Amino acid sequence: MFNLFTQNINDKKLVKQGQKVLLAVSGGIDSMVLLHLFERSGINYGIAHCNFKLRDAESDGDETFVRSEIEKYGISAHFKSFDTREYAALKGISIEMAARELRYNFFEQIRKEYEYDLVATAHHQDDLIETFFLNLTRKTGIKGLTGIKEKKGKLIRPLLFASREDIEKYAAENYIDYREDSSNSEVVYQRNFLRHKILPLFSELNPAFNKNFIASVENLKAAYEVYEATINSEIDNILRKENEQSVISIPALQKSGHAKTVLLEILTVFGFNASVVDDVYQSLGTLSGKQFFSKTHRLVKDRDALFVSEIQNENKHVYYIEENDIELFAPLSISVEQMDYEAFSIVKDNNVACIDFDKVEFPLLIRKWEQGDYFQPLGMTGFKKVSDFFIDQKMPLHKKENTWLLCSGKKIVWIMGYRLDNRFKLTPDSKKVLKIVIIS
Repeated sequence: MFNLFTQNINDKKLVKQGQKVLLAVSGGIDSMVLLHLFERSGINYGIAHCNFKLRDAESDGDETFVRSEIEKYGISAHFKSFDTREYAALKGISIEMAARELRYNFFEQIRKEYEYDLVATAHHQDDLIETFFLNLTRKTGIKGLTGIKEKKGKLIRPLLFASREDIEKYAAENYIDYREDSSNSEVVYQRNFLRHKILPLFSELNPAFNKNFIASVENLKAAYEVYEATINSEIDNILRKENEQSVISIPALQKSGHAKTVLLEILTVFGFNASVVDDVYQSLGTLSGKQFFSKTHRLVKDRDALFVSEIQNENKHVYYIEENDIELFAPLSISVEQMDYEAFSIVKDNNVACIDFDKVEFPLLIRKWEQGDYFQPLGMTGFKKVSDFFIDQKMPLHKKENTWLLCSGKKIVWIMGYRLDNRFKLTPDSKKVLKIVIIS
């Protein structure tokens, strides 16, 4: 198995010469075999161990065991304990998902801090099979059926060539000590239910099930490469970047012969699951303004496009323009100029505000609009709610939320980029002009 291990690393180019690898070591048989193989290989490595505090004394026993084992090797080690149940409750996620998030966040933190090039986990063929069926039960596309990748970014899985049986045999032949996790025999977790209840039935049906399954996944991966190339060529005509947002053209999407599939491939990148993508697809012919959410992104349906943006914390910042300022770089890039009215010519441009200097009070402030805001649109004598102005302008939701107001005290001077307030316009009696320009 050691020869297959080194051959697999070389053939798949998982670790380059001189790279340092952080091994995820739990103390179980898989990770202890991975540790033994790395020690024999001569690759520069260290280890990281997570204590999730889920099995009380048993979890602490795993940590104690790993600490004692690494003393034999004299390697760098990093340990971390978590209150996984509390984290899961706070985030509203399952214990399994909480442990996964905590584990990988910790690994990435250590990788960066101690300058490891890669993180290696002990996933093997049986994990790949289990992941396939889990993805199948959760509703997935073809990508979700191609299994676990041997390399993804900084993460490698050098044992995917080996079965659990291979690992058990290697551990026995090399007298490798390891800890048994009592939860592995429980069926309350989905993966364990598959492992102990479902997959053994397939092996009863066909003793060569595992071998044939892995071959089938390889065929799926090859098919996915062809599929991916075709889909990506369609995506190039449908998806574009606009400032900080991704924009999906609805007309271009609907022209595709595989609109729903293309939409799934686009949106899964932003964390939307297949069920939500179905809802988005059904909404294409409905009114604008409908919103959909993944954990990290929000999608807003407009008339002819779907706007996808990363979820940000609500922006409560206020920015100030002092009387002698000549430029500002946040939240917009703007120039500020003062001049005599006699030497000034009106500029008709939505990105330029020409204001009566004597009617404003400094500092001016720039803030996001809020419900209840009102102003007197240029050319009108009455007042209008800012929200109603947006409706009149048929402004999509993403633009409303990215609109800033220039204010003098509590009065709106300018809906920036759209309309000046009539109370601050220039008149024949004006003496001095404040010219503010949004620099695109």
